[in-house]
Amino acid sequence: MTIDPWAMAEQNPARREALAYNARSFAGDVWFRFSKKPTALTGMTLVVLMALFAVFGPMLTPYDYDKQSLSMGNIPPYFAAVSAPEPDRFFYVTANMKVIETDGQGRLIRQLTKKTDDFAASRVSFEYNGALVYLDYGVNPPVMLDPDGRPLTAGKRLWNRSYLLGTDHLGRDILTRLMYGTRISLTIAFVAAAVNMVIGTLYGGISGFLGGRTDAIMMRVVDIISTIPLTLYVILIKVTLSSGLSGIIIALSSVYWVDMARVVRGQTLSLREQEFVLAARTIGTSRRAILVRHLIPNAMGPILVTMMMLIPSAIFMEAFMSFIGIGIAPPMASLGTMCNDAVEALRANPYQLFLPALMVCLIMFAFNFVGDGLRDALDPKLRK
Repeated sequence: MTIDPWAMAEQNPARREALAYNARSFAGDVWFRFSKKPTALTGMTLVVLMALFAVFGPMLTPYDYDKQSLSMGNIPPYFAAVSAPEPDRFFYVTANMKVIETDGQGRLIRQLTKKTDDFAASRVSFEYNGALVYLDYGVNPPVMLDPDGRPLTAGKRLWNRSYLLGTDHLGRDILTRLMYGTRISLTIAFVAAAVNMVIGTLYGGISGFLGGRTDAIMMRVVDIISTIPLTLYVILIKVTLSSGLSGIIIALSSVYWVDMARVVRGQTLSLREQEFVLAARTIGTSRRAILVRHLIPNAMGPILVTMMMLIPSAIFMEAFMSFIGIGIAPPMASLGTMCNDAVEALRANPYQLFLPALMVCLIMFAFNFVGDGLRDALDPKLRK
């Protein structure tokens, strides 16, 4: 059967007024707009990857966050080694004049035993397979010498296969501690943000819905709390509590709800005069039901955006408190405590500070990107 490409199209009066696109649900419309923003997708991908890294990463590493190996302290993830007298063996000299034996793939084997230290000749001897090798620290950089006193110069740069991101000054695996530190930061951020969302939503919703003198009194309390920087509030509350995870969550949950309360109050004031609220009042719906079933669900968009913006602030505050010594107590790993431990060795081992600081920045950027994407996706003005 031959089809005429120039034949008149069939006219169907029943479909003449039909819309030309498939209708999407509200959730589908939000996801459509969210997925069209590359930064939002990037932020969500980073959040998922960091959550997997923090939750399942420690199961894949042979080390614990507090396992110390003093003989392997301050080993970077990438280092220059010189050839040892034995084949496929290399020496790495640390900043504090320790000699570590490695294989050709970068796996750390052992620390050589120190025998003598000749201060006059600026030479240290180490036992190696029944013989002595020497470290001449009278030159800069120090030079390894074979048993006959000849320099060992041939070598290569190796990746640390035993500790992929290196070790700190106590020989603890930085990768493992980074996993636990990220887990602590995400746990505190999500729990504190959830508690702040509940407190702020109820407080702001009640204040905006009741209005009048109740609203004036409740918002004056918020104004009083806001007059003093929230960071000072958190520090004062934290020093009165015991150190640990619960103390930080209580401190952050005590004052960070004020921004959420203001947002919810503003949304409630604009929604309480809408027709659906007046209809609910007409049929005798209680105030509690109107607030919980009608006002708060309709304000959920700004609430979610505000909660996502609170998470980076909570993460930064936890890292800051741990950095100044009033957060997570050692030896528990935290991004703030890792930064604090790395400050003293910043010049010699900058990677120890760079890695946790980079993780803090990635977490904050990721949640900010997700918050921006949600703000645009939940904006009804952008619905097409």
